[in-house]
Amino acid sequence: MEDQQFLESEWDYCVVLDACRYDVFSEVYEEYLEGTLEKRWSTGSSTPEWAYRTFDSKHDIAYFSGNPFINDLGIPLNELKWGASCEYEWSATDHITNVFDVWKTGWDDDLGTVPPESLEEAFRTNSAAVEAADRTVLHYMQPHAPYLSRGKGQKLKQIQKGIRRQEEAENSDEEEESGALSSLGDTIRPKVESRLEDSELAQKAGLWLELDPTELVRNGTREAALELYEENLRIALEAVADLISELDGTVVVTADHGEAFGEQGVWEHHIETHIPPLMEVPWLEVE
Repeated sequence: MEDQQFLESEWDYCVVLDACRYDVFSEVYEEYLEGTLEKRWSTGSSTPEWAYRTFDSKHDIAYFSGNPFINDLGIPLNELKWGASCEYEWSATDHITNVFDVWKTGWDDDLGTVPPESLEEAFRTNSAAVEAADRTVLHYMQPHAPYLSRGKGQKLKQIQKGIRRQEEAENSDEEEESGALSSLGDTIRPKVESRLEDSELAQKAGLWLELDPTELVRNGTREAALELYEENLRIALEAVADLISELDGTVVVTADHGEAFGEQGVWEHHIETHIPPLMEVPWLEVE
């Protein structure tokens, strides 16, 4: 299997689908897009690792980011106080010429994430930057949870809020006390992760926050999550297909990493967990 070779490959526009598994993508993409599909091996099993290992010099890219870890704040990943948990001394502003924080400007509080239409709006609003850059990346949050048909996503919401709080604290040169967080997910997730670390139970707990209890009882965690995950991917692909029809140039659709649903005891995605469900990603050269 070929390495992803994200920057070494030829493209004008690259659509990054966050946490998109190759196998699920390969089963549904032909309903929305035409092109040549390959399975490639990503550089990382999570967004921070992928970004750190992919963008290792300065690149003339207009990057529309629905993911808070790739941002225009200039805060290194290893200094993010919420959600990253890594040692990578990397920030997007040191490596990418123009990052648009769609995770901030296009955030939907009801969904707890950045919907596809926010990426499209930011892209169209900043057409001059797109024309000036050598290449353009559109980083969609889907099929990454939360699942759009359910709304009220918790995991990404807590990361987004945490980064915002850190940005505000650093801009005012004073530490902001964390205080009581507002949602059940904000309260449970960090406690579970800090106490159980990499255990399967801790990983499942994060996913449970995004699922409906009745779905879990009826179908089990894996089946319930996979059904909603595929639905999230289809929503994203429908939006991507509409946008791609307007683009003039070579277009590639890929992912930063995949998503695990219990394989080898792993759930969701985690830094430096190099198993096939997390590392095998699609590489579709669109016709």
